[in-house]
Order: sequence, then C-alpha cells, then structure tokens
Amino acid sequence: MTITRSTFLRGSLALGATLALRPAFAQDRKLVFATEGAFPPFNMTRPDGTLYGFELDMLAEIAKRAGFQYEVIAQAWDGMIQGLVDGKYDAVIDSVTITQKRLEVVDFSLPYTTGGSTFVVMKESGIELPGVGTVVNLDEPEATEAAVAAIAEVLEGKTVGVHVSTIQSDFLNQYLAPRGVTIRTYPNGPDVYQDLSNGRLDAGMASVTNISAFLQKNTDTATTTGPAFKGGVMGSGAAIVVQKGNTELADRLSAALKSMSEDGTLEKLSNQWFGLNVTPKL
Repeated sequence: MTITRSTFLRGSLALGATLALRPAFAQDRKLVFATEGAFPPFNMTRPDGTLYGFELDMLAEIAKRAGFQYEVIAQAWDGMIQGLVDGKYDAVIDSVTITQKRLEVVDFSLPYTTGGSTFVVMKESGIELPGVGTVVNLDEPEATEAAVAAIAEVLEGKTVGVHVSTIQSDFLNQYLAPRGVTIRTYPNGPDVYQDLSNGRLDAGMASVTNISAFLQKNTDTATTTGPAFKGGVMGSGAAIVVQKGNTELADRLSAALKSMSEDGTLEKLSNQWFGLNVTPKL
C-alpha cells in the first residue's frame, strides 16, 4: 500500500483541520528527541558538540507552535529506532523515511521532505549511469526492472557504498547485489563520501537531499548519476518517528508541520538548507 497524504490525514490527523495547537501540551516535562548529528544538512554536529541543521531549525519551530519544551540527544543511527521502541526517548528526527516495514513497529508524523534517492560518483571515475533526470517509481515493476537492469550493467563488478540500515541499503541489497554489484555499508553517511572521494568506492547511494550537501562542497569533482528512485522500498518521504500508539504526539507534530507548510515556513527552511524546495504540500 502506498502511503499518501490523504492516508495520514485519515489516520494520524483524524481530527484534521479542527485540531488546535494547545500551548499546554507536554508542559509537565521536556520531550526528548534523538538524532544522529552526522547527516548533513538535516542534522550535524559542531566541534563544540552542539547540534544544528535543517531538522534542528524545523523542530524549534514545531515546538514553538505545538507548545512543548524539548531537548535533542545524539544517537548512533544503527539501533536508533529500537531505542525509541525501548522508550529511551520520545521521538526520532533523523530523516527517517516512512515505510511499511517501519509502520509495523512505530508511528510517524506527516512527512516533511520528499525527493527520492540516487547515485553519486566522482567525475574522474568516468561512470555514467543511464536515466539521469528521470524518476523511477519502484511500485511500477516494468519500469523498475528496465532501470535496474541498465544500472547493473554499468555497475557489475563495482562497489557501491551506502549508510547501513537505510532504505538505500535495502534497495541496493534487493535490486543490485543479486546482479553482481558489491554493496559496502558504513555506520554513517560521511564515511561513504570519504571513501568515495578517496577512490575506495566506485559510487555511493543516498537521498537526493543528502547528496546535495556533499555536492555543494565538491561541485568540481563529484556529480549525481542515474535516475531518482521513489516508492516501494524507498518509502513515502521523511517524517518524525514516535512510539507506536502515541497518536497525541504524532498529531501535535503533524498539525505544526501542516501549519508550517501552509504559511511557507517549511519551504523557506528547505530553501535555506538545501537550496531548493524538497517539502511536500501538506
């Protein structure tokens, strides 16, 4: 089943337009949000240990509109959702994509970014994947098979790096590993880009939004290649994750995000951090 905006409005926003942003919400304690602090430009860590980025700015505005106090703690990506399930924090804000598999164990707010995932290579590698500028919906088998076969033909025998336990890792293992492409996983995104830059990888795969941050600093040496993949294992956009059944928090976060979408605040933050609008219309 494809998760659409209307699906969320019927579910996590069942009260929809009538839901008021009550300032008294969660005044009894601070809510704790977990993030990675190593996924630019969504979340990053300064030398002094403070966290910053698109999601940190967005969360500050959400808290203001929803009327709660909060703190953000840095956690390793691998195991972050399990930590939420175990009750170590109230929510995760780390560009987590909505997927059917994850919906079995956690709930989500409305999505705040879209954009798909693609490949990145160093220009000197000479690797060019077919389908640049196109979008492939993984819910369409025929189009998916054609795109994957063409990409595998170029990448067979080569090594592609990816952030472990991500939708991109799932995609690579499902579609390209069986076709002779070596998949190498890393504990965080920056390690992928480091090995790519140093020639230890032939290509990397990540979200379009994450790759954009790398390209801003490596315009002359790196480039995206191949189509952008959406749907299927790639999910339905990034959203804030809450514990299963915590509809009150999910509704509050979603209502604030919807308000930010309607008055242009979300788009403004996107343009500030990504240089383009990657937010859905809520």
